[in-house]
Amino acid sequence: MLQHNNSSGIRLTNCHSFREFSIFALLFIAGLNYTMKNLIQEIDLLPQEQPAEESCAVKVSAEQNTGKARKLYIESYGCQMNFSDSEIVSSIMQKEGFDTTSQAEHADIIFLNTCSIREKAEQTVRNRLTHFNGLKKQKPELMVGILGCMAERLKEKLLEEEKIVDLVVGPDAYRDLPKLISSADEGQKAVNVFLSREETYADISPVRLNSNGVTAFISIMRGCDNMCSFCVVPFTRGRERSRDPHSIVAEARQLFEQGFREVTLLGQNVDSYKWSAEENNKAKLEKAGVSEIVNFAHLLQMVAEISPDLRVRFSTSHPKDITDEVLHTMARYENICKYIHLPAQSGNSRVLSIMNRTYDRDWYLGRVAAIRSILGEECGISSDFIAGFCTETEEEHKDTLSLMDLVKYDFSYMFFYSERPGTLAAKKFEDDIPLEVKKRRLSEIIQKQQHYALERNKLDVGKVHKVLIEGFSRKSDEQLQGRNTANKVIIFDKGNLQKGQYVNVLVTGCTGATLFGEVVD
Repeated sequence: MLQHNNSSGIRLTNCHSFREFSIFALLFIAGLNYTMKNLIQEIDLLPQEQPAEESCAVKVSAEQNTGKARKLYIESYGCQMNFSDSEIVSSIMQKEGFDTTSQAEHADIIFLNTCSIREKAEQTVRNRLTHFNGLKKQKPELMVGILGCMAERLKEKLLEEEKIVDLVVGPDAYRDLPKLISSADEGQKAVNVFLSREETYADISPVRLNSNGVTAFISIMRGCDNMCSFCVVPFTRGRERSRDPHSIVAEARQLFEQGFREVTLLGQNVDSYKWSAEENNKAKLEKAGVSEIVNFAHLLQMVAEISPDLRVRFSTSHPKDITDEVLHTMARYENICKYIHLPAQSGNSRVLSIMNRTYDRDWYLGRVAAIRSILGEECGISSDFIAGFCTETEEEHKDTLSLMDLVKYDFSYMFFYSERPGTLAAKKFEDDIPLEVKKRRLSEIIQKQQHYALERNKLDVGKVHKVLIEGFSRKSDEQLQGRNTANKVIIFDKGNLQKGQYVNVLVTGCTGATLFGEVVD
């Protein structure tokens, strides 16, 4: 998901799907000197001024006026893949005569691009549908559609039983939108949640929504072949397939020529990217025994060679798939950022086994050791953790805490377990850890992460970092912010600098989440 640093030194996933975290976040801030208002703003229960790209609560379509007759409004929830998909949808709809609007009241069509990762995410969407159906009473011709993961999971319920939407479209069916809109206009059922083994939208140039003009996301693959027992993604996004690397490079080059200076290559598991001219479906490709394959290390090199002034990031890596070849490629190119999101989920091998993560604690620590050996101690490493997974014991929870002691993550995204219908865990295991225990274990994980986030940031004080300026800081137009290669935000005085520039910044201080410094020659 798009994540956002807060000033406590941990990373909260500020999206509506994570708002249930607010119920127990109060337990974790004793001694942090927050006011209630500060806390509520940090977990996104009150609006706060911040650049759109930093807010992962929801992204809405930008205001666009090119003279087209109709208006499209999109709200996007959840992960970066969803935000990327909304840009693809906007491109398709633009060709059908739609400009985008940031005001739902001005729209002719409203799309909600949805997430099913947590129960609260779905409830948020249902609340928004209630609101939009109120708008339909005032404007009967208004069309409302559900896109994305929730569309695939709840298609019949939303369209036929509850009859609260006009069309339901899954992640692989966006090309079909014009036909589906015509069907809905005629009063017919409009649904397509077919999961493709081929679709990558490689030929569609996304309309960048709420762009800062400096950083952009590029989808390199779709779907997921990992069957983690807690996860709905394989059921809502289908089998894994990789996009033509030449189209990826072309998109990145075009962004660079338009003034963008950083691209993030997106996939559910980028390290398993595999493509050949003969086949883009990974499962079929491996069975066919194709000899000439472009893997993720090759793709990284191809994008990095566009220009040394184009930074390259990627997300997300899987511990079972990240290779030394990828790490050595990162080491060879200065413009490939030295930051890896490597979700552990748990520090205990038995729990990892029933999560079906296909690696154990020792394997994970071996991958961390390789990162440190090849890329150095300063390479940023982040993780995901799930507290209170089915049958997790106290000793197994302590293994997660000890893993954090060994790795010393720069930041982490932390949740307690939330059972999702249709997953392997929901079918096979009882959600048997009491909520109070989940909350307490999560509290301990968060406190541990706060400690190491601050410890890691202190190591950057007194050092000069190359920073790509992304815009104004959240708190003052007299200060700018950007990130270093390790994905850490650095704040410094504006001077005569502009976003999109690279500057060298001497770090003079820090919190657990942010570095502060001054520009040097």
